[in-house]
Amino acid sequence: MGKYIGKRLLQAVIILLGVSVIVFALVNFIPGDPYSGMYSPDIPTEEIEAKLDELGANDPIPIQYVKWLGRALTGDLGYSIWYKEPVISVILGRLGNTALLACSSILVSTLLGITVGIYSARHRKGLVDNVSTVMAFTALSIPSFFFGMILIKIFGVDLQILPISGMVTVGKESITGAARALDIARHMVLPTVVLGLMNAATMLRYTRSSMVDIQGMDFIRTARAKGLPERKVIYKHALKNALSQIITVLSLQIPGLLSGSLLTETVFLWPGVGRLNFEAVNHRDYPLIMGIVLILASFTLIANLIADISYAAIDPRVLQNDGKG
Repeated sequence: MGKYIGKRLLQAVIILLGVSVIVFALVNFIPGDPYSGMYSPDIPTEEIEAKLDELGANDPIPIQYVKWLGRALTGDLGYSIWYKEPVISVILGRLGNTALLACSSILVSTLLGITVGIYSARHRKGLVDNVSTVMAFTALSIPSFFFGMILIKIFGVDLQILPISGMVTVGKESITGAARALDIARHMVLPTVVLGLMNAATMLRYTRSSMVDIQGMDFIRTARAKGLPERKVIYKHALKNALSQIITVLSLQIPGLLSGSLLTETVFLWPGVGRLNFEAVNHRDYPLIMGIVLILASFTLIANLIADISYAAIDPRVLQNDGKG
C-alpha cells in the first residue's frame, strides 16, 4: 500500500507542477497591464518602470515563473492587486465559507442520492423509481442559477421565510454563539438545497445503475439462495461492490463544490471562493487568480488521491493490477 500511495503522490506532484506552468503562462500572456490600477497617472513613467523592475514584472516569463514557484512553495502566493492583501490571506478568508457550504451540500447529496438510489434499484419500475428518475433528469437539466432564482422567488420573496443572500443578516454581524450559528444556518438553506439536489441527482443515477448491475451477478444470487436476509445482501454484499462507483462520483463532486460553484455563490451572494474567483477575473487580479487556481487544483488532486486509496482499500485487486502495470 505504501508503494501505491507513494506512486500516486508523485503523479499528483507532477500534475500540479504542470498545472502551475499552464496557469502562469496563460495568465501572463493576457494583454494589458494588471498593475495599471495601482499607481497614480501623476507618477512619472520612469518611477513606474523602476518599481516594476524591482517587483520583477519586466523579467522574462520563465524567470518570473521560477520566482513565483519558489515563493509559492513557502506559502507566499503573492500580493493581491485589488484587495491590497497577501493572496493567501484573501483566499483563506473565503475558503472556510465555501468549505462549510460544500460539506453541507455533500452531506445532502450523498445521503439522498445513495438512499434513493438503493431503494430505486431494489424496486425497479416502481413509483419511487419512476418519480426519482424524472426528478433526477429534471435537476440535471435545469441550470443551477435558474433553480436558485426559483427558490429565491418562492421562499424569499413570496413566503419570506428564508434569507436570499449573504451569510449573515445585515445589521447582525456582531452577534455570536448559538444566535450567529442559527443565522448562518438559515442563510445556508437555499444554496445548500441547490447544490445538494443538483449533485444528488448524479449520485442517485450512478448508485441506481451500479446497484442494478450488481444485483444481477452470480454472487448476489448465491447469497440469496443461502437464505441471507435481503438487508444483508443489499448493504453488505451489493453496496460494498458498488462503492467504487460512489467514490468516483464523490471524487468528482468534491473539487467542484470546493471551487465554490461560481453561479450558486453569485446568485446567493455567498462570500466564498467561487465568487472570489469571479471578482479576481473582473479586476484582473492575476496573483489572486493564480493562487485560487493552484489551491483548487491541489484540492482536486487530494480528492483523487483519496479516491485512489479508497479503491485500494475496498478492492485489493487494485494493488495487484497496479503492481503488474
